Amino acid sequence: MISLKQFKYFVEIVEAGSYSRAAEKLFIAQSALSRQIKELEDELQTPLLMRDARQFELTPAGQLFFERGKRILEDIDDTLVQARHVGKGAQGVIRLQHSSSVILTPRISNALAQTLDEHPGVTLDLSMLPSENQTLEIEEGRADIGLLRLPTLRRHPHIQVREIGSERLMVAVPRHSPLAALDNVDLADLSEQAFISIPHKDRGGLSYLVANLCLEQGFFPKPARALSRKSSQLNLIEAGLGIAIVPECMRLTAPAGVHFVTLSHGSLLTTVGLATRREADPLVTAFADALVGKLG
Repeated sequence: MISLKQFKYFVEIVEAGSYSRAAEKLFIAQSALSRQIKELEDELQTPLLMRDARQFELTPAGQLFFERGKRILEDIDDTLVQARHVGKGAQGVIRLQHSSSVILTPRISNALAQTLDEHPGVTLDLSMLPSENQTLEIEEGRADIGLLRLPTLRRHPHIQVREIGSERLMVAVPRHSPLAALDNVDLADLSEQAFISIPHKDRGGLSYLVANLCLEQGFFPKPARALSRKSSQLNLIEAGLGIAIVPECMRLTAPAGVHFVTLSHGSLLTTVGLATRREADPLVTAFADALVGKLG
C-alpha cells in the first residue's frame, strides 16, 4: 500500500532535483530514499523516474504523480491547520487569496478587521496568487475567497465575481525619467516606452487590461528586457529598466526611486472583484457578503 511518506519523499526528490539533496533535507540515507521510491514504483507498476548515475527525468506518469501528489500533500497540510484552529475553538478557517496588484490597503485591511470582529470564530489564512489562478483555486476547493483584478479570462460554472471598487490607473516611471517631470501623460504617448509587465497568453488581470487599453491607442506594449508580473516590478522600474501602468494603490508600496504620473487625466480605471463559489459553505458566504458590504 502506498504511504503518505512515499508521496512526500517523491515530491522532495523532484523539487530538490537530486536524491542526495532530498536525502539531506529529509535526514535519511540516500539508499533508504531510493528503496522507498522503488517500492512506490513497484506498487504502481510503472516507472516514475528515469535515472542514470548523476540525474533523473520524470516519466509522464511521474509528472502526473508529482503534480497530484504535491496537491494532496498541500490539502493535508491545510486540513491539519484547519483542524488545529477548530480544536482551539474557532468555527473555521477561511482561505483568502489576493493578487499582487490588490494590495492590502488600509481600506481593505480595515474591512477585513471589521468583518473578523463580526465573525469571532473565524480565522483568515491569506496568500497571494495571480487573479486568473484564484478562480481555479476556488473552483477546485483550495481557496474560499479571492480578491482579483478584472477581467479574468477563464469562466468557471460555480464561481461568482462581484465588483467591490475601482481606482485610477497611473504610470510608474523611474524618478529620473523625463516622464517623471510631467503632470500627466496620454496613453498613446507611451508607445515607445519599455513595459515591465506584459500579459501572459492564458491570464487576465491587470496586464491584460493594460494591453487592451494600449491596443485601443494603436500599439501593443513594448516589452522591457526584464519582465515581472509581481509587485517586484516596482523595483525593476526603480532600476531604470522600464515603466508600468499600475493601480494608484501601488504608491503605498513603491520604493523611493519610483515616480507616479497621472494617466490620461485620471480617466482610465481598473476594477477589483471578489470571487467566491456560488454555493459556498455558509460561513464563507456570510463572511464574503459582509466584506462586500463594506467594500462595495
